[in-house]
Amino acid sequence: MNVRAIACIGLLLIVLVAPVAADNDQRYGYISLESVQIQLHNDTAIIDMHYSVDEGTRIIFFLLGKQDLKNKLETILNFNNAQMQYINLTDAEFAVDQASYSYGNGIYWFPSHQFNLLIPALTVSSPQVTRNYSNTNLFPDGMGYFDPLMINQTLPQTPTVS
Repeated sequence: MNVRAIACIGLLLIVLVAPVAADNDQRYGYISLESVQIQLHNDTAIIDMHYSVDEGTRIIFFLLGKQDLKNKLETILNFNNAQMQYINLTDAEFAVDQASYSYGNGIYWFPSHQFNLLIPALTVSSPQVTRNYSNTNLFPDGMGYFDPLMINQTLPQTPTVS
């Protein structure tokens, strides 16, 4: 009886470890990253991550919860103050307050950012422009943008002649 139990445990460990042993720059543990979209609004970044998890780990999430998944995703993102909005086994959303520098009057700068994993498809969108990158772990150069509603409020009004 003990031999069967040990064999079952060994088989379970092989099922869980074998996919992780496959070396891939787009994997972090049991997570295979597919894409990351960053939507910039004022100084906040809303980050949508799309990924898959190994089949063998799904039962562990149901038994133990998703805290380890959340921790791994935060490590991949590499933002100090990312707040999880929601998470499941295929996608997650994080909000990062003060991700961009404010220059006042609705003008912002989202700086260059290094991720801790190669991202197959990275999209960074502001109200003015969308930038797409493939197979990168770096958002290079940063990006400036503005809040159109704020800019309209701060522009001087042209007097009307009557």
